[in-house]
Amino acid sequence: MEKVIFDTDPGIDDAMAILFAEACSDIDLIGITTVFGNATLNTATRNALYLKGRFNLAADVAKGAEKPLVIPVDEPADFVHGVNGLGNIHIDESNLPSPVSLTAHDYIIEKVKAHPNAITLVAVGRMTNLALALRKCPEITHLVKQVVIMGGAFGYQGKTGNMTPFAEANIIGDPHAADEVLSADWPVTVVGLDVTMKTIMSNAYLSSLINASPKYGQFIYDITRFYADFHQQTDKVDGIYVHDSSAIMYVIAPHLFETVAGPIRVVTEGPAIGLTLQKTANKRFPIDDWADFPAQKVCCNVDEEAYLQLYREQLSNGR
Repeated sequence: MEKVIFDTDPGIDDAMAILFAEACSDIDLIGITTVFGNATLNTATRNALYLKGRFNLAADVAKGAEKPLVIPVDEPADFVHGVNGLGNIHIDESNLPSPVSLTAHDYIIEKVKAHPNAITLVAVGRMTNLALALRKCPEITHLVKQVVIMGGAFGYQGKTGNMTPFAEANIIGDPHAADEVLSADWPVTVVGLDVTMKTIMSNAYLSSLINASPKYGQFIYDITRFYADFHQQTDKVDGIYVHDSSAIMYVIAPHLFETVAGPIRVVTEGPAIGLTLQKTANKRFPIDDWADFPAQKVCCNVDEEAYLQLYREQLSNGR
């Protein structure tokens, strides 16, 4: 089984991805590390603890960064995820479990050292926790099995950004952290808008999960009502784009994705802040701030029909 630490800012699609990871027979979800983003750090952590308690998750929860490395923190995306981050459903805060005492980046370092070459880091929010872990303990780059990121947009399938014409939310939320993480010497796969916006769960599909997955289906349907309304209003989509669960899907079924290899850099200032750029040309240019960085993989296409079928199967078999 894949040992996974899930770095996240729950968030409706984050919550869906947490439950998807928990349901997957090939994933051992050992830890959930929280970060600011879709909600404030305190709200994101509360939501992770709520999911842990409600669904009896064995995973630890570690509280992480509350602001970016350099730029000011942005406002929570309550117009996307609701004021409470979970589509404004009722959240019973009585008897919530507690987070571990370690901060998120220290938790990542400790677990990666304890399980060398066995842990996959999946990050679906701002990458601040991962960057802090790299800064404190650079040697973890050689101890992690792989890093899977939900973020960015590279122009495949016509997708270039959702916060600006060229920037995706997780990247622009902390572009300096993203640049450090994506250019580090560890194996990274980026699952960006190029494929996550190609995969759409219709409202009918989401409704079908109620019967397909008695454990998770009703909850997923309930939290996605607010999210689906947002998608209908902004993009006229009948349903939702499947962002964060796509990172988990890549872990269990990489064969469903096509990838392109090359070093990645992130623009950290100016009007193009948050832009993700991958060099695919196999030559060194006279001015080349990509040439000395490792090649990483970017997902450029996905078999969305097989994806949706496997998602339902895994959720219905959830432990």
